[in-house]
Amino acid sequence: MSATICRMPIQRIFLRGVHSRRSFSTPSTTVSLLGQQYPTDNTSNVTSAIVDKVGRNLYMNPSHPLGILQALISSHYHDFNSMTGLSPVVTPAKNFDDLGFPADHPGRAATDSYYINRDLMLRTHTSAHEVEVFARRERQWLLSADVYRRDEIDASHYPVFHQMEGARVFPADTTGRAELEEDNARLAHHLERSNIVIEDVPHITASNPRQDMHDPVLAELVAHNLKLSLNSLMLTLFGGRAGVEGEPLRVRWIEAYFPFTTPSYEVEVFFRGKWLEILGCGVVQQLTLDRAQVPNSISWAFGLGLERIAMILFSIPDIRLFWSQDPRFLSQFTAGKISTFKPYSKYPACYKDVSFWLGETGLHDNDFCDLVRDHAGDLVQDVVLIDSFTHPKTNRSSKCYRINYCSMDR
Repeated sequence: MSATICRMPIQRIFLRGVHSRRSFSTPSTTVSLLGQQYPTDNTSNVTSAIVDKVGRNLYMNPSHPLGILQALISSHYHDFNSMTGLSPVVTPAKNFDDLGFPADHPGRAATDSYYINRDLMLRTHTSAHEVEVFARRERQWLLSADVYRRDEIDASHYPVFHQMEGARVFPADTTGRAELEEDNARLAHHLERSNIVIEDVPHITASNPRQDMHDPVLAELVAHNLKLSLNSLMLTLFGGRAGVEGEPLRVRWIEAYFPFTTPSYEVEVFFRGKWLEILGCGVVQQLTLDRAQVPNSISWAFGLGLERIAMILFSIPDIRLFWSQDPRFLSQFTAGKISTFKPYSKYPACYKDVSFWLGETGLHDNDFCDLVRDHAGDLVQDVVLIDSFTHPKTNRSSKCYRINYCSMDR
């Protein structure tokens, strides 16, 4: 199908659409989420498309791919307290400040996060609940939830997705040291007898340091316990599924940076011929435990995206499919079983190009993507900026986006 390209002075109309999006598509002073009314203000940017997704809780359906994966991880950590159903409405302090995010962190921007008003937002990660869960004196726990981030439109990004977080707390004394040494020996013995090859990095380095207040020996033991625990989880999730039958599972550790942990790491798995990032983790910032009033303790934590792993394990090619209510999708999955998705839509993609002049304040790509989602929903497969233009005489700027349409259910 041929593309339609036109550069027209439609910015006034377009920005009116953006402004109405920020007030939930119609002028309103409140927004309803989970049966509760919240006042809006000039920071509000939650769209109607996002409001419609709140409370769907896909991960709580035992026969949905996300629910199957969530149950598999929960069964691996069978002695952890598994929590679900926490409200996604949090304060910016809870989402950022309590976890040590810098004041200038890009995640705080309205272009990256959904704000109900200046005092409330939709959580961008499950870590927003870390302080409150630690404050309950939970020593080992899992938390699964829906999270919200303004993002681009493509096959692997969606503004609503699901995370699972886990943490384990140890006493920062000789009792904790003994507990760690015993558990490390147990996990190491299990992994030595398993068909797995691990490419490790040093637990603590100058570029990935321990926290100053942590005992060096205890910090090493906690970091090692984290790695052993997650290597065991990788074996549960990917063992026997990653490649040729009989070949060992390959796991690779990489130094990383996260505001709420140090040292920090990312975990990758070699799956069907290529390395795939699976999760991030690290030793929890002591500031978080201090805010939770958990004294004389040290903890590790990890966080993973359920969609990312489910797309790998179930061979689901497009993240939009998780939201499908088509029986041809839902009937392919059974609680407790990893199965391969079989596509059923035969229609090819088609695209339209749209070009427009920008106003004085410009336009962020995520604003455009939210507008597309509000009007076209999940019919849009991806949106790509294909041209930017600045007029040499007037200095006015324009952008041209290609919108690819492809229904996964037709």
